Amino acid sequence: MSFDELPATGTIRRAPAGTLGSRATGTIERAEPTRGAEPIELLRRVPYGRLATSMRALPFLTVARHIVCDGRILLRMHSGFGHHEACDGSVVAYGADNYNAAAYGADHYNDTACADGGDLWSVQFTGPAEIVHPCPEQERLFGAAPVSVNGEPFAPAYLRVDPHFVTEHTLKF
Repeated sequence: MSFDELPATGTIRRAPAGTLGSRATGTIERAEPTRGAEPIELLRRVPYGRLATSMRALPFLTVARHIVCDGRILLRMHSGFGHHEACDGSVVAYGADNYNAAAYGADHYNDTACADGGDLWSVQFTGPAEIVHPCPEQERLFGAAPVSVNGEPFAPAYLRVDPHFVTEHTLKF
């Protein structure tokens, strides 16, 4: 199935969002990164996330590059480990956050959170994954690929996660 033959969007069930903690930030005003933003739109603010599922009955977590196209999540990962094959047809979880923005500053990640008190967010999407073959335009959206992974040449594999359940959390400062 090509990425363009996906089912219609709008079928995502969203879990309640919660505030995990808060503290005063002084007199500096900041935009709230999650105010008015849908969880899938938050993915546009960071380039990488983590994919979780099981392989041979053991859980695993791997890094993946993501893009959002037409409200859908497309992942690029290294094919050499076989993680994409383990995920194909399985229910997976994919999560991303802006937690590193606190360490590196907002400009590093093109987000509003930063080391001096911006809000942090985390989103997780759970649903079935399927191996897909993106069109050239979608491949370009991923940007430059890594040269190698653990010393072997990077070979891309692509998955689509069809989110059925969404969880979003914010940490207010």
